[in-house]
Amino acid sequence: MTVSSTELLYEKIEFRPKNSRYCVAVVVLNEGERLKEQLQRMQPYATVADIIVSDGRSSDGSTDTEFLQSRDVRALLTTDQLGLATATRVAIDFALKQDYDGIITLDGNGKDGVEAIPDFIKALDEGFDLIQGSRFMRGGFHENTPLERYIGVRYVVAPLIALGGYWYTDPTNAFRGLSRRFLLDERLQPLRPIFVRFNLHHYLLLQAARLGFRMKEIPVRRVYPSDGSVPTKITRLSTKLLFVRELLLAVMKRYDL
Repeated sequence: MTVSSTELLYEKIEFRPKNSRYCVAVVVLNEGERLKEQLQRMQPYATVADIIVSDGRSSDGSTDTEFLQSRDVRALLTTDQLGLATATRVAIDFALKQDYDGIITLDGNGKDGVEAIPDFIKALDEGFDLIQGSRFMRGGFHENTPLERYIGVRYVVAPLIALGGYWYTDPTNAFRGLSRRFLLDERLQPLRPIFVRFNLHHYLLLQAARLGFRMKEIPVRRVYPSDGSVPTKITRLSTKLLFVRELLLAVMKRYDL
């Protein structure tokens, strides 16, 4: 089934009915065995939150429907439209249309400690609207984090995001919870087509603070491979410059309504 919403096009395959108040959306593009291993670790949590895969049309077989069903994935959403933010918008659109009370997002590259999923659910149940996972706060854990990434997150991105009124210790971490109340606020409108690459990620953090929603950080694990590889789509200099540019535009309220 193809879904169209505010210029957002994606295909939807539902393997089973909705079974929870919350969903966990794994955003992926050609993550191969990393995704498969992660979904295996996530499977025990399919009883507390529906697992959704939002895919930018992977070509490596990692989103094979039979495999996804075997790991208790509830739905596969597939878009041909470019961008990390686009795939995240697809997941948000689906979650809102399915009347979930909140959505938890994370990357599908195997770095995140999925055992934190119940902690995000607990915070959503407590009424928080944006819950940010942090490997750097007390109780968090990180390993093999590239030095460039550590410096960038701690000493560039975090201070800039703090200009929005809230200090996040790990603002580039995509492991976060978002309430339905926050996502439906007329002042936010996160499904706009202006959000394609990285800007939605920054915008949500900034607007949660600016609009007065309830926020908190919770500790999570993030472990990079010990072989020195860095599972990320932010590799080329041009991509890094685009990331910084969109961050600055978000800080300067260029995406605000």
